[in-house]
Amino acid sequence: MANSYSIGEVAQLSGISVRSLRFYEEAGLLIPARDERNGYRSYTATDIDRLQDILLLRHLGVAVRDIAPLLSTTPAERRAHLAHHLGELKAERDRLERLIETVEKTIEHLEGNTAMEDNEKFEGFKRELVEENEERHGTEARERWGDDAVDASNRKMLNMSEQDYDAWQALDAEILDALGRAVHDNANPAGDEGARICELHRRWLGYTWPAYTPAAHRGLAEMYVADERFSSYYDCAGAGGAAWLHDAIVAHAGV
Repeated sequence: MANSYSIGEVAQLSGISVRSLRFYEEAGLLIPARDERNGYRSYTATDIDRLQDILLLRHLGVAVRDIAPLLSTTPAERRAHLAHHLGELKAERDRLERLIETVEKTIEHLEGNTAMEDNEKFEGFKRELVEENEERHGTEARERWGDDAVDASNRKMLNMSEQDYDAWQALDAEILDALGRAVHDNANPAGDEGARICELHRRWLGYTWPAYTPAAHRGLAEMYVADERFSSYYDCAGAGGAAWLHDAIVAHAGV
Protein backbone atom coordinates (compact mmCIF):
# COMPACT_ATOMS: atom_id res chain seq x y z
CA MET A 1 0.00 0.00 0.00
CA ALA A 2 1.23 3.45 -0.84
CA ASN A 3 2.28 5.64 2.05
CA SER A 4 0.47 8.60 0.49
CA TYR A 5 -1.86 9.42 -2.38
CA SER A 6 -2.17 12.35 -4.72
CA ILE A 7 -5.53 14.06 -5.11
CA GLY A 8 -6.04 12.32 -8.44
CA GLU A 9 -5.30 8.92 -6.93
CA VAL A 10 -7.77 9.55 -4.09
CA ALA A 11 -10.42 10.60 -6.60
CA GLN A 12 -9.89 7.37 -8.53
CA LEU A 13 -9.79 5.28 -5.37
CA SER A 14 -12.96 6.75 -3.84
CA GLY A 15 -15.01 7.32 -6.97
CA ILE A 16 -15.62 11.00 -6.22
CA SER A 17 -14.35 13.97 -8.17
CA VAL A 18 -11.27 16.07 -7.53
CA ARG A 19 -13.66 19.00 -7.22
CA SER A 20 -15.47 17.25 -4.33
CA LEU A 21 -12.18 16.59 -2.56
CA ARG A 22 -11.28 20.27 -2.84
CA PHE A 23 -14.73 21.20 -1.54
CA TYR A 24 -14.25 18.99 1.55
CA GLU A 25 -10.88 20.66 2.07
CA GLU A 26 -12.41 24.14 1.83
CA ALA A 27 -15.08 23.04 4.33
CA GLY A 28 -12.33 22.05 6.78
CA LEU A 29 -13.33 18.36 6.78
CA LEU A 30 -10.38 16.80 4.97
CA ILE A 31 -7.13 18.76 4.87
CA PRO A 32 -4.21 16.81 3.41
CA ALA A 33 -0.57 17.64 3.94
CA ARG A 34 1.31 19.50 1.22
CA ASP A 35 4.56 18.38 -0.37
CA GLU A 36 7.14 21.01 0.62
CA ARG A 37 8.85 20.70 -2.74
CA ASN A 38 5.91 21.38 -5.06
CA GLY A 39 2.88 22.12 -2.88
CA TYR A 40 0.99 19.08 -4.13
CA ARG A 41 -1.58 17.52 -1.82
CA SER A 42 -0.57 14.30 -0.11
CA TYR A 43 -3.28 12.10 1.44
CA THR A 44 -2.33 9.55 4.12
CA ALA A 45 -4.10 6.37 5.18
CA THR A 46 -5.66 8.37 8.04
CA ASP A 47 -7.04 10.82 5.47
CA ILE A 48 -8.54 7.91 3.54
CA ASP A 49 -10.28 6.68 6.70
CA ARG A 50 -11.60 10.17 7.34
CA LEU A 51 -12.87 10.43 3.77
CA GLN A 52 -14.71 7.15 4.21
CA ASP A 53 -16.42 8.54 7.30
CA ILE A 54 -17.38 11.70 5.41
CA LEU A 55 -18.88 9.77 2.51
CA LEU A 56 -20.81 7.45 4.84
CA LEU A 57 -22.30 10.41 6.66
CA ARG A 58 -23.20 12.08 3.37
CA HIS A 59 -24.86 8.84 2.23
CA LEU A 60 -26.95 8.90 5.39
CA GLY A 61 -28.16 12.39 4.52
CA VAL A 62 -26.02 14.42 6.94
CA ALA A 63 -25.44 17.94 5.62
CA VAL A 64 -21.83 18.95 5.02
CA ARG A 65 -22.09 21.71 7.63
CA ASP A 66 -23.09 19.12 10.27
CA ILE A 67 -20.40 16.52 9.55
CA ALA A 68 -17.42 17.91 11.47
CA PRO A 69 -18.70 17.15 15.01
CA LEU A 70 -19.58 13.60 13.96
CA LEU A 71 -16.20 12.62 12.56
CA SER A 72 -14.38 10.02 14.61
CA THR A 73 -11.28 11.05 16.54
CA THR A 74 -10.19 7.74 18.08
CA PRO A 75 -10.27 4.12 16.86
CA ALA A 76 -12.97 3.28 19.43
CA GLU A 77 -15.15 6.19 18.27
CA ARG A 78 -14.64 5.22 14.65
CA ARG A 79 -15.68 1.63 15.37
CA ALA A 80 -18.81 2.90 17.11
CA HIS A 81 -19.66 5.23 14.23
CA LEU A 82 -19.05 2.52 11.65
CA ALA A 83 -21.27 0.11 13.59
CA HIS A 84 -24.01 2.74 13.56
CA HIS A 85 -23.53 3.31 9.83
CA LEU A 86 -23.70 -0.44 9.25
CA GLY A 87 -26.99 -0.68 11.10
CA GLU A 88 -28.45 2.18 9.07
CA LEU A 89 -27.27 0.63 5.80
CA LYS A 90 -28.68 -2.79 6.67
CA ALA A 91 -32.02 -1.22 7.56
CA GLU A 92 -32.05 0.59 4.22
CA ARG A 93 -31.13 -2.62 2.43
CA ASP A 94 -33.95 -4.51 4.13
CA ARG A 95 -36.42 -1.74 3.27
CA LEU A 96 -35.41 -1.79 -0.39
CA GLU A 97 -35.52 -5.59 -0.54
CA ARG A 98 -39.10 -5.60 0.76
CA LEU A 99 -40.15 -2.95 -1.75
CA ILE A 100 -38.41 -4.87 -4.55
CA GLU A 101 -40.25 -8.02 -3.50
CA THR A 102 -43.57 -6.16 -3.54
CA VAL A 103 -42.92 -4.75 -7.03
CA GLU A 104 -41.80 -8.16 -8.34
CA LYS A 105 -44.92 -9.84 -6.98
CA THR A 106 -47.08 -7.10 -8.48
CA ILE A 107 -45.50 -7.57 -11.92
CA GLU A 108 -45.99 -11.34 -11.73
CA HIS A 109 -49.59 -10.80 -10.64
CA LEU A 110 -50.28 -8.41 -13.53
CA GLU A 111 -48.74 -10.87 -15.97
CA GLY A 112 -51.11 -13.51 -14.67
CA ASN A 113 -48.37 -15.78 -13.40
CA THR A 114 -49.24 -15.66 -9.70
CA ALA A 115 -52.07 -14.62 -7.43
CA MET A 116 -51.38 -11.78 -5.03
CA GLU A 117 -53.23 -11.41 -1.75
CA ASP A 118 -54.47 -7.93 -0.91
CA ASN A 119 -52.31 -7.72 2.21
CA GLU A 120 -49.19 -8.50 0.15
CA LYS A 121 -49.72 -5.39 -1.98
CA PHE A 122 -48.99 -3.15 0.99
CA GLU A 123 -46.56 -5.32 2.97
CA GLY A 124 -43.50 -3.26 2.05
CA PHE A 125 -45.20 0.07 2.72
CA LYS A 126 -46.58 -1.01 6.09
CA ARG A 127 -43.24 -2.38 7.24
CA GLU A 128 -41.59 0.87 6.20
CA LEU A 129 -44.10 2.82 8.32
CA VAL A 130 -43.47 0.56 11.32
CA GLU A 131 -39.70 0.95 11.01
CA GLU A 132 -39.97 4.72 10.57
CA ASN A 133 -42.15 4.98 13.67
CA GLU A 134 -39.74 2.80 15.64
CA GLU A 135 -36.78 4.93 14.58
CA ARG A 136 -38.46 8.26 15.32
CA HIS A 137 -40.63 7.47 18.33
CA GLY A 138 -39.93 3.89 19.43
CA THR A 139 -37.81 4.69 22.47
CA GLU A 140 -40.29 7.16 23.93
CA ALA A 141 -43.30 4.96 23.15
CA ARG A 142 -41.74 1.87 24.72
CA GLU A 143 -40.73 3.79 27.84
CA ARG A 144 -44.27 5.15 28.23
CA TRP A 145 -46.41 2.13 27.28
CA GLY A 146 -44.04 -0.85 27.37
CA ASP A 147 -42.69 -3.27 24.78
CA ASP A 148 -45.80 -5.48 24.70
CA ALA A 149 -48.11 -2.61 23.80
CA VAL A 150 -45.82 -1.24 21.09
CA ASP A 151 -45.21 -4.70 19.61
CA ALA A 152 -48.95 -5.37 19.55
CA SER A 153 -49.54 -2.05 17.80
CA ASN A 154 -46.90 -2.89 15.19
CA ARG A 155 -48.48 -6.29 14.55
CA LYS A 156 -51.90 -4.71 14.11
CA MET A 157 -50.53 -2.29 11.55
CA LEU A 158 -48.76 -5.04 9.63
CA ASN A 159 -51.96 -7.12 9.55
CA MET A 160 -54.10 -4.33 8.07
CA SER A 161 -56.18 -5.27 5.06
CA GLU A 162 -56.05 -3.17 1.92
CA GLN A 163 -59.42 -1.64 2.84
CA ASP A 164 -58.28 -0.78 6.37
CA TYR A 165 -54.99 0.63 5.12
CA ASP A 166 -56.77 2.93 2.66
CA ALA A 167 -59.31 4.01 5.30
CA TRP A 168 -56.52 4.69 7.83
CA GLN A 169 -54.61 6.86 5.37
CA ALA A 170 -57.77 8.70 4.31
CA LEU A 171 -58.69 9.37 7.93
CA ASP A 172 -55.22 10.78 8.61
CA ALA A 173 -55.63 13.17 5.68
CA GLU A 174 -59.10 14.16 6.94
CA ILE A 175 -57.69 14.94 10.40
CA LEU A 176 -54.90 17.12 8.98
CA ASP A 177 -57.35 18.97 6.75
CA ALA A 178 -59.82 19.58 9.59
CA LEU A 179 -57.02 20.58 11.96
CA GLY A 180 -55.67 23.10 9.46
CA ARG A 181 -59.10 24.70 9.05
CA ALA A 182 -59.69 24.77 12.81
CA VAL A 183 -56.39 26.52 13.48
CA HIS A 184 -56.96 28.94 10.61
CA ASP A 185 -60.46 29.79 11.90
CA ASN A 186 -59.21 30.10 15.49
CA ALA A 187 -61.79 27.54 16.59
CA ASN A 188 -62.08 26.59 20.25
CA PRO A 189 -60.48 23.15 20.81
CA ALA A 190 -62.85 22.65 23.77
CA GLY A 191 -65.85 23.24 21.50
CA ASP A 192 -67.80 21.11 19.05
CA GLU A 193 -65.09 21.06 16.37
CA GLY A 194 -62.55 19.97 18.95
CA ALA A 195 -64.84 17.10 19.94
CA ARG A 196 -65.26 16.07 16.31
CA ILE A 197 -61.53 16.07 15.55
CA CYS A 198 -60.79 14.24 18.81
CA GLU A 199 -63.23 11.53 17.73
CA LEU A 200 -61.62 11.33 14.29
CA HIS A 201 -58.25 10.94 15.97
CA ARG A 202 -59.62 8.23 18.27
CA ARG A 203 -60.91 6.31 15.25
CA TRP A 204 -57.54 6.75 13.54
CA LEU A 205 -55.74 5.28 16.56
CA GLY A 206 -58.14 2.35 16.52
CA TYR A 207 -56.56 1.04 13.33
CA THR A 208 -53.22 0.48 15.06
CA TRP A 209 -53.87 0.43 18.80
CA PRO A 210 -54.80 -3.02 20.15
CA ALA A 211 -56.79 -1.33 22.94
CA TYR A 212 -57.93 2.25 23.46
CA THR A 213 -58.13 4.16 26.72
CA PRO A 214 -58.78 7.89 27.19
CA ALA A 215 -55.77 8.09 29.52
CA ALA A 216 -53.45 6.69 26.84
CA HIS A 217 -54.98 9.05 24.29
CA ARG A 218 -54.29 12.05 26.53
CA GLY A 219 -50.79 10.72 27.21
CA LEU A 220 -50.11 10.61 23.48
CA ALA A 221 -51.39 14.18 23.20
CA GLU A 222 -48.82 15.25 25.79
CA MET A 223 -46.08 13.80 23.59
CA TYR A 224 -47.41 15.84 20.66
CA VAL A 225 -46.48 19.07 22.44
CA ALA A 226 -43.48 17.86 24.45
CA ASP A 227 -41.45 16.45 21.55
CA GLU A 228 -40.88 18.42 18.36
CA ARG A 229 -40.60 15.20 16.36
CA PHE A 230 -44.26 14.61 17.16
CA SER A 231 -45.45 18.21 17.04
CA SER A 232 -43.89 18.91 13.63
CA TYR A 233 -46.23 16.41 11.98
CA TYR A 234 -49.40 18.19 13.10
CA ASP A 235 -47.91 21.66 12.91
CA CYS A 236 -47.58 21.09 9.18
CA ALA A 237 -51.38 21.45 9.04
CA GLY A 238 -51.00 24.95 10.46
CA ALA A 239 -48.85 26.74 13.02
CA GLY A 240 -49.95 25.57 16.44
CA GLY A 241 -51.73 22.52 15.07
CA ALA A 242 -50.15 20.09 17.52
CA ALA A 243 -51.06 22.27 20.51
CA TRP A 244 -54.63 22.66 19.23
CA LEU A 245 -55.02 18.90 18.80
CA HIS A 246 -53.53 18.35 22.26
CA ASP A 247 -56.06 20.70 23.82
CA ALA A 248 -58.94 19.06 21.93
CA ILE A 249 -57.91 15.58 23.09
CA VAL A 250 -57.44 16.70 26.69
CA ALA A 251 -60.89 18.34 26.62
CA HIS A 252 -62.80 15.51 24.94
CA ALA A 253 -61.03 12.14 25.28
CA GLY A 254 -63.30 9.89 27.30
CA VAL A 255 -66.07 12.47 27.60
